[in-house]
Amino acid sequence: MKKVFIDGSSGTTGLQIHERLKARGDLEIIGIPYELRHDPSVRKEAMKQADVVFLCLPDAAAVEAAVLAEESNAVVIDTSTAHRTDPNWTYGLAELAGQRAKIQSSKRIANPGCHATGFITLVQPLVDAGILDSDAALDCFSLTGYSGGGKKMIAEYEAEDRSALLKAPRMYALAQKHKHLKEMKQIAGLTKEPLFCPIVADFYSGMETVVTLHKEQLHGTMEDIVHCYEALYTTPLVHFAAEADENGFLSAAAYSGRDDLEITVSGNDERIILTSRFDNLGKGACGAAIQNMNLVLGLEEYTGLVWKGNGHEMD
Repeated sequence: MKKVFIDGSSGTTGLQIHERLKARGDLEIIGIPYELRHDPSVRKEAMKQADVVFLCLPDAAAVEAAVLAEESNAVVIDTSTAHRTDPNWTYGLAELAGQRAKIQSSKRIANPGCHATGFITLVQPLVDAGILDSDAALDCFSLTGYSGGGKKMIAEYEAEDRSALLKAPRMYALAQKHKHLKEMKQIAGLTKEPLFCPIVADFYSGMETVVTLHKEQLHGTMEDIVHCYEALYTTPLVHFAAEADENGFLSAAAYSGRDDLEITVSGNDERIILTSRFDNLGKGACGAAIQNMNLVLGLEEYTGLVWKGNGHEMD
């Protein structure tokens, strides 16, 4: 039986991964006493026993934890931002062309960011196909549920005496320095960062990432974009939907509780809207991490995951 150690299991992502893996009969979770969770020697020993180590820590702590893991033979999957653009780490988005094989043979995997997952799945295939230039100046906005802000934001939104301002969507990262921008640019194959507007709203989980394009930015048509997505995204966890609107709307909560991601193209040949919808805690975090673990351990890729068509559709 394969052994897993979750370093940082008290945070939102760590807790989710722990809850989901403990229900599986094919894995053993290595536990350490709560009062010793910050002890480097205890954590290091747990890493040595593990086949897979999840780092669910802030960036600086994840860098330190990666050093602790160097004496271990475990595969390390880092859910922080720390290593996503590090050339010594494999970017853990299996649906990109050629990426699944790289993940399967890697010992160091950087789990993608949630907003970045939505943006990259939309943009990277178009740059790769030559439909978009690598120096394209792109705009992106992304709606997320408040669970993406971690324990502090969850407590803020769920408090009885919360601010009335939390009832409406709120823009953030106004200075254009969001921590996902670096990976959005690099992994998508761009030479400049997009103008990025993330928005948090009063719902627990779900994400809707949107990139808008004008005809003049394209080497091709709206139909060429659709064909590109249809050819690439053929797996259960990332799929293209020709018809997805809900009576003229697209809800950011449509994929809450699932691990798959839906891509749609709307608009017309003059002005095109690219949209990816998924769960910020699913394909945007825990689901992707578990998928990467399955791949690197040689397990069936979708074990323990929830997607449209496997009997767990949302009502």
